[in-house]
Amino acid sequence: MFLDVSQLGVHYAGRPQPAVDGASFSLQAGEIGVLIGPSGCGKTTLLRAVAGLERAQAGTIRLAQQIVSSPQVQVPAESRRIGMVFQDYALFPHLDAAHNVAFGLTHLSRHQREQRVSEVLELVGLGNVHKRFPHELSGGQQQRVALARALAPQPRLLLLDEPFSNLDVDLRERLAHEVRGILKAAGATALFVTHDQLEAFAIGDRIGVMNEGRLHQWDDAYALYHRPETRFVADFIGHGVFVPATLRHQDGGVVACTPLGDLSDLDECPLPSSYPGGECDVLLRADDIVHDDAAPVQAQIMRKAFRGSEFLYTLRLASGQSMLAHVPSHHNHAVGEWIGIRAQVDHVVTFAREA
Repeated sequence: MFLDVSQLGVHYAGRPQPAVDGASFSLQAGEIGVLIGPSGCGKTTLLRAVAGLERAQAGTIRLAQQIVSSPQVQVPAESRRIGMVFQDYALFPHLDAAHNVAFGLTHLSRHQREQRVSEVLELVGLGNVHKRFPHELSGGQQQRVALARALAPQPRLLLLDEPFSNLDVDLRERLAHEVRGILKAAGATALFVTHDQLEAFAIGDRIGVMNEGRLHQWDDAYALYHRPETRFVADFIGHGVFVPATLRHQDGGVVACTPLGDLSDLDECPLPSSYPGGECDVLLRADDIVHDDAAPVQAQIMRKAFRGSEFLYTLRLASGQSMLAHVPSHHNHAVGEWIGIRAQVDHVVTFAREA
């Protein structure tokens, strides 16, 4: 592993709870990792610990198999060969793009410095902005100059703290895809922090979901969505609700009895003995719920959010149970209307029943 974080703990004086509590994850060389979670969950503190800006009170951080952080070891930030891209880009307003990128290359000769600046500006698609100052560049171009400056000294690891948060939503996802391409072309190993799921999915090979200092799951986007390991991950990623269910054996398989009827032919379904009395909560995503006028179960539309090709309907069953459903936008029903719905689930995700 190129970056290996093991049981990392970071505490701030005066706080009863650790900012990072027993976090473990790893990145291979050339991989892009993303830390995501609500505000105050510890993701930026974890990033700062990897950078060497926060001390580890427990656990270890290894970079290229060398321990750089532990309760006994603290390699200074400037000795770790780590590049950082900050939320506000931190470009020098009095320097043009070329001189901003060249800032960390004082160890090179003038010719080598100019050559490296041209290389990285070309890599980020800005081969024609050498002489332009930050105020003459768009937000997306400033972001790329900051990325070029971080890549120029050829760091072992690149850290990016909410690098797109100052950009508008449409530009964010597009730039995330472009930055992923740039990092892959550079062969860079990188660790991002973001609170935006679409951004995380667009850029990350591996994504970690954090809450209250704990890293709940470190996985690819598909697994986080379809196979969440904790209730928090299931709730935080995507749109879905938890519905009460009872698991029982039937015809050589397991059936989940839910308010939408029995769910059968389920992959990876736990046995009824996994829960007391087989009673559990089942995660139903918005894309597990199909609008079907012929379905026996009816639900009332409580809210609707137009998403272009589809609506996200918030529904309520006669029992009071809430549901979410993605419905093609040509099914434009009014709030308060009742529609037929059914569950279409090929694998079931279950959790212990909550009171």
